[in-house]
Amino acid sequence: MDLSFNPELLSDYGIPLTRAQYDQNRLKTVVVGMSGGVDSSVVALIVKLQGYRTIGLFMKNWDEINPDGSCSADADYQDVIKVCENLDVPYYSVNFVEEYRTAVFEEFLDDYRNGFTPNPDVLCNREIKFKVFFEKARLLGADYLATGHYCQLDTSEGGARLKKAIDQNKDQTYFLYAVEKEVLNHVLFPIGHLPKPKVRELATKFNLATSAKKDSTGICFIGERNFKNFLSQYIQGVKGNFVSTEGKVLGQHDGTCFYTLGQRKGMGIGGPGEAWFVVAKNHASNEVILAQGDDHTALYADGLTATELNWLIPNPPSTFRAKAKVRYRQTEQDCSVTLEGERVKVIFDQPQRAMTPRQSVVFYVDEICVGGGIIEEISPTYFELKKEIPRHSTVEQTI
Repeated sequence: MDLSFNPELLSDYGIPLTRAQYDQNRLKTVVVGMSGGVDSSVVALIVKLQGYRTIGLFMKNWDEINPDGSCSADADYQDVIKVCENLDVPYYSVNFVEEYRTAVFEEFLDDYRNGFTPNPDVLCNREIKFKVFFEKARLLGADYLATGHYCQLDTSEGGARLKKAIDQNKDQTYFLYAVEKEVLNHVLFPIGHLPKPKVRELATKFNLATSAKKDSTGICFIGERNFKNFLSQYIQGVKGNFVSTEGKVLGQHDGTCFYTLGQRKGMGIGGPGEAWFVVAKNHASNEVILAQGDDHTALYADGLTATELNWLIPNPPSTFRAKAKVRYRQTEQDCSVTLEGERVKVIFDQPQRAMTPRQSVVFYVDEICVGGGIIEEISPTYFELKKEIPRHSTVEQTI
């Protein structure tokens, strides 16, 4: 396989490279975080073609056997080996099972036990991929850690700023807002400017073993599972009542931990009228509150308060306009942000649906992700305020 200086090929994929840059890159080491998927495989290919001294590093964070008896981590590492040997890249494996369990999974379970619905991917990026894994890469002599995240870095104003990916359907900046901003100066995101089909095209062109591999889904490093069954292995659900917004008992649930705001399926509540949705959870009384209709006013609120803030820009103003997302698959929403000490208050221009405590709100100014935080409290719903949802509201129906 020809992996020598080839600026024409890289240019076809939006990667400018001069001979001087190539020669300079040869003096630097890039450790590639390799998962055994096509994205990280193409990252290794690109940095190798750019001339960097390239090392593949696989991390094992989960050591339990899948329901079908297989171990996905072992299979993924075999794919890493195939790709690295094809690219003539040295490779290593590190075990962070204990770090993942302590720093990510136990907090994830604690939130569920307390009736919340957390997002472990944010915590995994902050505590594992861009902390202990990043530190390991530096110990291996890395000038940069490169990953297969779909995002970009803007260096036009000096330090690296987190920028949205070209492929908006794949953009992962939402999951990266909690990474320490200084770390971004030592990170590369080589595929953030490419749409997914181009990534697979490169993998096919160089006959990488992962070129046709299906994208991973589900919980970070754990994968796609029957979530209720998976969670039941670690948390004992306490049965309680489904209750309407008027206080009528509608049925029995298996535990508040198994339901999230905006959920429609999996409750077994039928009858006449529109579908039932989870609009609130009362952990103290062990009740899950339901209402009929995906546009019920109990699902909508104008604002939130967030804590555990992380800013990716220096000295954020005390008040500013931004766009924000309160879930990964949401279109950004216009809002006003006000800093109040260690927390922020966010008021949206349009009411938002099913905002959920302990999930993340992430802020954007133009294409730059400026930071975010953990949702602590939701403003009173339109049902509580006895308000109608404005007819011009364009909030998404995401669940």
